[in-house]
Amino acid sequence: MRHARRRVVRRVTRLAAVGGLLLGGTMVTHAVASEPGTPDAVPFSTASPADADADAAGPGADLVRRLGTSRTAGSWVGEDGRTVVAVTDEEAAAEVRAAGAEPKRVRHSMDDFDSATRTLSSAPRVPGTAWMKDYRSNQVVVRGDSTVSEDDWSSLTEVADGIGDFVRMERVGGTFTTRLAGGLPVLSTAGRCSAGFNVTDGRREFILTAGHCGPQGSVWFSDDGGRKKVGTTVGGSFPGDDYSLIAYDGGKAGENAGVVAVGGGKGVRITGVAEPTVGQRIFRSGSTSGLRDGEVTALDVTVNYPEGTVGGLIESDVCAEPGDSGGPMFSEGIALGVTSGGSGDCRSGGITYFQPVTKALADLDLKLIVAPGEDGGSPSPAPSQAQGVAAPDAATPGSSTSVRGILPDPSTLVSRLADPRNVGPGLLVMGGSLVALVASRWIRAEQDRKAYRRQYSATWR
Repeated sequence: MRHARRRVVRRVTRLAAVGGLLLGGTMVTHAVASEPGTPDAVPFSTASPADADADAAGPGADLVRRLGTSRTAGSWVGEDGRTVVAVTDEEAAAEVRAAGAEPKRVRHSMDDFDSATRTLSSAPRVPGTAWMKDYRSNQVVVRGDSTVSEDDWSSLTEVADGIGDFVRMERVGGTFTTRLAGGLPVLSTAGRCSAGFNVTDGRREFILTAGHCGPQGSVWFSDDGGRKKVGTTVGGSFPGDDYSLIAYDGGKAGENAGVVAVGGGKGVRITGVAEPTVGQRIFRSGSTSGLRDGEVTALDVTVNYPEGTVGGLIESDVCAEPGDSGGPMFSEGIALGVTSGGSGDCRSGGITYFQPVTKALADLDLKLIVAPGEDGGSPSPAPSQAQGVAAPDAATPGSSTSVRGILPDPSTLVSRLADPRNVGPGLLVMGGSLVALVASRWIRAEQDRKAYRRQYSATWR
């Protein structure tokens, strides 16, 4: 009876092993036939500054363009979300009211601002200084950090006095530095930065990040051990501008190319690109300080970093720290800038400057990679005229999603084998079945040998 049970167990084991081999082979065949893992299969669309609606940043920019620089001095978003336009005459004010915005009469026009900043730029360069056009106060503000000597500050003050009383001098604490030490960390011998947005030329895909992060030829990794290579810097501009391109090692960004990481395994879908507006609530993600929010305080800012002068920057009161350089700035899912530098930190607060994404894309002749829709279907459209800019207290980062990273994610062997989209599970089933089959045959042979020895021993006696 015992021998009969053993035979039944052996037969069942062999049948299960053969069935496992057939099942595993079917799983491997199915995985190979439906393999989605190649980068070319990842769905995404693109957006460029030319694709963005002229009013994507709100109606203020369009009104300023229509009225001209001699009759306006910028626009911004008020606390109630209404667009405010600075104008120099009553006729311009009437046009602003007719367009549904709020006019503010001012003394100095954008032409006055431009003349003032040209004069400041022609003066001897002083590292640690910056100037910006403050639309809301109708002044040009010149800032000097703690590294600026009294003599240099006095000389710059004389230049400002010669321009007019609408130039305001302001000393600030800390130092204006690039934030080299939203993005995920990328590391090289040049230091640590944050990945910004994924962009493409139609053939290859790149990371758009800060130009000061490293010179052309810098090799970047996603780990501090230098084992997981991301790519190589292939171009950019710094100083003057502050952007650079990291070409992906495999040529493709892969999964989640249109998503920026904001920490905690979460990401924000990027659906378009636009110019920001003063007063707009924005969000910044960086590998050091994570997701932070603030407000755009100025546009077209010039900063004299120790490494050189960078112009055309966006200023914000959002904080940033070393390692956040190159990280993305966005609002309502719209890409706006990449982190350049600033002063202060996320404990005491500070000022942060951003390179506009629109300028970088135009200079490099690239397009932004945008995310698929929330249902996984066609990509979300660029912002429409009706959307405009949300009121500061109502603005959000954008549509959230889970994310494994905007960089290629080199999985561990175990996770790759466990992924049902790969051939790993099928190979594991086949391997287990082979082990079971070999083991059942070995057990049978061993039992036969033992039976033979018992029989021989009994006969020999």
